[in-house]
Amino acid sequence: MKNFEIVVPSLYLSIRADTFLAEALGRQFSRSQIKAAFQNGKIRLNGKPCKPGERVKEGDQIAGELPVSHEHSLVAENISLSIVYEDESLLVVDKAAGMVVHPGAGNKKGTLVQALLGRGAELSTSGGPLRPGIVHRLDKDSSGLLLIAKNNPSHRALQLQFSTRTLAKTYTALVSGRMEFEEGHVELPIGRDPKQRKKMAVRGDSLGKEALTHYKVLRRFPAATLLELKIVTGRTHQIRVHLAHLGHPVIGDPIYGRKPTETTAGRRLALHASKIEFLHPESGKMMVFESPLPEAFQEMIRRALR
Repeated sequence: MKNFEIVVPSLYLSIRADTFLAEALGRQFSRSQIKAAFQNGKIRLNGKPCKPGERVKEGDQIAGELPVSHEHSLVAENISLSIVYEDESLLVVDKAAGMVVHPGAGNKKGTLVQALLGRGAELSTSGGPLRPGIVHRLDKDSSGLLLIAKNNPSHRALQLQFSTRTLAKTYTALVSGRMEFEEGHVELPIGRDPKQRKKMAVRGDSLGKEALTHYKVLRRFPAATLLELKIVTGRTHQIRVHLAHLGHPVIGDPIYGRKPTETTAGRRLALHASKIEFLHPESGKMMVFESPLPEAFQEMIRRALR
């Protein structure tokens, strides 16, 4: 049996407990297995027995135990990582573009989680068995700073900062076209695209979740704009969806951008998590880390000058 304790992240406003667990645990268990665990009293919500249909929201703690499947067990791998900072409570990793954060459908090996395990690092279990240490997400195609928790108290403290929006993340993006205003914000709800389930979209119905993105122009080019972005909420693909909705998709975006041409094919996604600010979960000290733009990103800027 595998014990787990998961803090519901800010992505979820209200969702069935069994549905949330199926997603949070990487879909390694069937709905029937999860339902059986609820019926057998193996699942607790905020310390109390929980039914599968109960609604969970951000900040809730759902814990319990489920049978382990060896097919989905994590294997440590010797993969190089760029560690910006490390202490007994947490790590700050500068993730490379193209690296998946944790195992999932179609990505069983070569993930950041397996690279962390390869270092022999102690990691929190609050995110579930397939997401040890993972406090928040960063798209596979994005690069930049990512927080990793080494123990459950640190994980919960950092997750609380995300939920209360006291933690700040800054991104840098190169987008197509010339932005009309020097700075502004996009406040449009985001939900699953009704026609393409692997995509997200701006939605005006009840399935759309609040999403707020602030942007500021850093530099203008003949056919592109370099932006600084700060997200207040943390929806899946939030920056990419909001910018594409404005008509200025992130350059190199294979999902929300324009179809690659002979001159653009092979370019990376021009989105980089360049700065993160948070309170240390143990000392309470303000921590600020910055990551320079990767060389491939800088080359895309140089091309935009031409």
